[in-house]
Amino acid sequence: MPDAALTDRVAEICRAHAGREGALLPILHAVQIEFAHVPAAALPTVAKALGVTVAEVQGVVSFYHDFRSAPPGRHVLKICRAEACQAMGGAALADAAKARLGVDWHGTSVQGVTLEPVFCLGLCAAAPAAMLNGVLAARVDPARLAAMLAETGA
Repeated sequence: MPDAALTDRVAEICRAHAGREGALLPILHAVQIEFAHVPAAALPTVAKALGVTVAEVQGVVSFYHDFRSAPPGRHVLKICRAEACQAMGGAALADAAKARLGVDWHGTSVQGVTLEPVFCLGLCAAAPAAMLNGVLAARVDPARLAAMLAETGA
């Protein structure tokens, strides 16, 4: 998408949230829904609309793990990094995912799987948990993870 079209669309999103208290997060979520990530080219438009600096907007984007600065792959694998999952083998699960995909957190494998950490999927009683393409999985071990990823071609 050319920068002018991107800027125009981001400006529309900002206008849709104009006057809303705490509009930055809803705007960034809407931008990410529109573009599958928050493009760097969108930050000046958001900053201008809200009367803040580009650095402030970038700080929010980089602080919250749910915002992406690049488009994700065809598949998104989220692995819970919260305490309950860590206590039940989450670190080994994360290591297995990184090894199988050949990427670190926020990377996208050559097979098109983006690996993201998440800090609670709400399955603490059935840890460790993962989410592949929006589908939750409980009690995931490296073997089950391999089977899940095999279904994507990874």
